[in-house]
Amino acid sequence: MEAPIQIKAPSSKSMSHRAFIAASLAAGESLVADALESDDLIRTRQCLTAAGARFEAVAEGWKITGVAGRPQGGQSDQGDISGNGQAAPAGQGRPTQGGTVGKAAPADCNMGESGTSCRLLTAVLGAGRGRFRVHGEGRLHDRPMGQLTDVLQTLGVTFHWEGKPGYPPFVMETSGFKGTEASIPLDESSQYLSGLLLGAPLSEQALRVNIAGSKVVSWPYVSLSLMVMADFGIDYDVEALENDVWVKRAPTEVTAVAPGKLRFTVRPGQYKDRPYAVEGDWSNASYFLAAGAIGPRPVRVSGLRPDSLQGDKAILEILAAMGAKVVWDATGVTVTPVGLKGVELDMGSCPDLVPTVAATAALAPLGSGTTTIRNVAHLRIKESDRLQACADELAKLGAITETFSDGLSITPGPLPKGLRMELRTYDDHRMAMSLSLFTLAGVDVALDNPTCVAKSFPGFWDAWRNIA
Repeated sequence: MEAPIQIKAPSSKSMSHRAFIAASLAAGESLVADALESDDLIRTRQCLTAAGARFEAVAEGWKITGVAGRPQGGQSDQGDISGNGQAAPAGQGRPTQGGTVGKAAPADCNMGESGTSCRLLTAVLGAGRGRFRVHGEGRLHDRPMGQLTDVLQTLGVTFHWEGKPGYPPFVMETSGFKGTEASIPLDESSQYLSGLLLGAPLSEQALRVNIAGSKVVSWPYVSLSLMVMADFGIDYDVEALENDVWVKRAPTEVTAVAPGKLRFTVRPGQYKDRPYAVEGDWSNASYFLAAGAIGPRPVRVSGLRPDSLQGDKAILEILAAMGAKVVWDATGVTVTPVGLKGVELDMGSCPDLVPTVAATAALAPLGSGTTTIRNVAHLRIKESDRLQACADELAKLGAITETFSDGLSITPGPLPKGLRMELRTYDDHRMAMSLSLFTLAGVDVALDNPTCVAKSFPGFWDAWRNIA
């Protein structure tokens, strides 16, 4: 076997968002190093800047001057927002569904196509002061937010819908969270809970947050939020219901989560300024690790933490279950092709890996069995309907695919080797990167929008040249 191809993992997108938010809420100046530079992170920086934080690019990373816990939006023409969280009397502003807005322009928070920015920041800004206009581009206005905005309304935040209630664009008015308890469903996204937790220290009273709904998706991302909060000096309790008794648990001890069985208490506190280095990204490393499983050469990826709380670290377990050889050394992990097979997978905790795993399954040998992926119904409301997008594009490449309510199945078929295949990305960065895996099997992949990778990994194609 040839020597492995060497790849350095890009910085974590999830951790970069959270570090930017925490540093922006601090009272002093923080240095965030190794943050990912991508379209989504640009949007998060711009929105935090609109709320009063200052970002300065320096040689070591980003020097961030925080707002001392109070994101500031535009004020109404009557002054601050009323204490009960209702809209102040209208001035001459543009009417919107559900009320009117005053003369002063709200802080402009253009989230672009970043669902992460939109979900996290809507909650964090809701804990601030003033008026904020949340809007975006592309498919963002079709992505539901009602489960979050309903909860924020119970905490005193007022929404003026410019289109369909529960969806961007909207203007929200707030004088901070009111109340001591909230319950948030996690059927659609764990980012609703993460946003509430990140904003909760700004409250004047301790806030208890309960998990509601029928199921919990993407739990490991909540662990990342809790880790960053602790790193920046925020005090909270995590409690699990065990034998009808609430027991305090460390976030790292919580692995199985069910509605009604876990709650959080976040006390008022000030985020502390500090230096912070962002770890490598398991989501974006997954394409290179999968390339090692497919062949023809092993791939070694450095810059990843083996003890990371990122849920997408599960890619190694998945590839090993499919038959690849996975070996850690002191500074990296190597994946070697051995022979892949079909597996049954619950990917509710790592949904961003689904396009990678689906493409890998389609590239397994003929007769190696069917891979079935379940518990990822929320992928239908991502940048694309990722379940249907995966099924349709993999079918073009010879796989036998089937979708169902919460997942899909993939059975390898004859690959169109040597042929040019026109494939759709659906303007979805993860579709573009996962479909690139087929170049390793001799397929001439022609993507309709390869530049959409800039959303999360602008340097992907430069790194991919080392593989393909």
